[in-house]
Amino acid sequence: MRLSKSFFRILTLCTLFLFGCASLQPKKFLSSVDSIAKPNAFEKKRYVLMPGDKGIDLGDLQFQEFSGYIDKVLVEKGFKKVLAFQEADIALFLTYAIGDPQTYKYSYSLPTWGQTGVSSAYSYGSVSTYGNMGTYAGTTTYTPTYGVTGTTTHVATNTVYTRFLFLDAYDLDIYAKENKMMQVWKTNVISIGSSNDLRLVMPYMVTAMKPYLGTNTGRKLEVEIVADDPAVLLLRSSQTPPVK
Repeated sequence: MRLSKSFFRILTLCTLFLFGCASLQPKKFLSSVDSIAKPNAFEKKRYVLMPGDKGIDLGDLQFQEFSGYIDKVLVEKGFKKVLAFQEADIALFLTYAIGDPQTYKYSYSLPTWGQTGVSSAYSYGSVSTYGNMGTYAGTTTYTPTYGVTGTTTHVATNTVYTRFLFLDAYDLDIYAKENKMMQVWKTNVISIGSSNDLRLVMPYMVTAMKPYLGTNTGRKLEVEIVADDPAVLLLRSSQTPPVK
């Protein structure tokens, strides 16, 4: 027996509804944050910010954009940016990168739909008699039931990228006295996702590290931020704080 047109209409509507609901779900950015610091690290608040990659200078436009995000969250945490090394307590080195694409193959199953049986039957007709003989002419209508009849297996691929953000702080007082690089604190962020656009992802990574700057997390922390997180929107829209 053929599937009724109404069944296919209902199945189509359900499918569109499910895909519509899925599209309404906010995209999420996942990051792993690891921060370590000396016990008195937070006493040093005046900083200069430099590129951690020797191939990048202060005039690089991407560095200026990313360091602008760092400046904003540092100021909110009580730090003060200065221009001269002589005025700073710490030197911060900002490093960022994105890894090569990694492609993974995976399989998944989808249900197949069809008629699974008959729920009821209804017969109607008429009896004709002629003498001692009679004939019956009738029609039986069956009400089918539908459901999952099996599954089909599909194979797909997924490509992801690893994004890196490192912020390292060094004690400038010790450097001035002993000419030695002494680390005060460092905060690392690693994020894995489908986007290879570092400019898109950077505000989410900076937002993820913000609560832990200059602190000791004791372990790696998993941080999840939705695409329309207010802190990210504010970070993108606000102006770079003035240098003091």
